[in-house]
Amino acid sequence: MPTPKIKRNYRKARYVLYKETLIDYKEHFWAFLGSLVGLGIISYLQYGLFTPQDYTFLIGSFGASCVLVYGVIQSPLAQPRNLVGGHLISALIGVTIQKLIPDILWISAPLAVSLSIVLMQITKTLHPPGGATALIAVTGSPQIKELGYGYVISPVLTGALILLAVALIFNNMTSNRQYPTHPKFTHFKKSIISRLKP
Repeated sequence: MPTPKIKRNYRKARYVLYKETLIDYKEHFWAFLGSLVGLGIISYLQYGLFTPQDYTFLIGSFGASCVLVYGVIQSPLAQPRNLVGGHLISALIGVTIQKLIPDILWISAPLAVSLSIVLMQITKTLHPPGGATALIAVTGSPQIKELGYGYVISPVLTGALILLAVALIFNNMTSNRQYPTHPKFTHFKKSIISRLKP
């Protein structure tokens, strides 16, 4: 390999390492605040408003969604279509597999996750926490399994919509953050801001 190419690759690696370790306190603050409020609302619904035996609102995959939706808001995997669609598709597949193959966990668990990945890819709603949503439907507690297709509505849809609503608020509070990152939304946001200015 020629020396200039090695030097260029070294410079690129240093730049990527620098960008990844750069501390942006404002970005960290908004990511912290958004995830705290979003998951806090879901947790309050689970443990504060109802007794834990009545309803299930909090599932583990929402923690991973918070990382994407509040921490890496530019990622295609964190966009609203992916957040809501990925969770819904995965929940539907997880519940269906759990109903079809309830007792053979070593087949149902990988099948639910694998089918979820493929359907999220086909529908362009790939959201990595969706795999966990499908897995929870298959391996979850008896309370989760008793929900059946109700699991798709609550906790999955309600939780995803809560996370989305909070993300739309907190990820757009400053001019440095914009969510979703779709060009049409950028134009819409700029037109609203221009109308609000005196």
